[in-house]
Amino acid sequence: MDLKEKIDNQYKNSIKEKDANSVNTLRLIKSAIKDKEISLRGKKDNLDNEDILNLLQSLIKQRKDSIESFEKANRPDLIDKEKSEINVIEFFLPKQLDENTTRDIIKKIVEDKKFNSLKDMGSLMNILKKNYVGQIDMGLAGKIAKLALGK
Repeated sequence: MDLKEKIDNQYKNSIKEKDANSVNTLRLIKSAIKDKEISLRGKKDNLDNEDILNLLQSLIKQRKDSIESFEKANRPDLIDKEKSEINVIEFFLPKQLDENTTRDIIKKIVEDKKFNSLKDMGSLMNILKKNYVGQIDMGLAGKIAKLALGK
């Protein structure tokens, strides 16, 4: 079963269970997928699982950015809403690698590819995005990569 079908099935189950938060978040995911398909019309027939994983990660990043803003504005009610949406979205992502594992992966890539400056940041991030779709928090990876390359 592909990711889009899993999302549709979970959406139907959430409606049956009358889980309003999940229904709203899944509706948002389905809408984002539809928007992406429309924007790619003519270039690509359907989104594959990798495209959907990237889309889900960008949705999570948006929510994390919103949480930061809401923390500055002291809005715990909105923070809770964003966190619950993140939980629903994360259900469809592969298990995220922890910080130490991410650091080890980045260190190995830097050594193998002989990256040695911040100019190599784009290449490093592209390798991570291609090989670890949905498994690595790219925000965290960016911070670790800057430290590794900014020796």
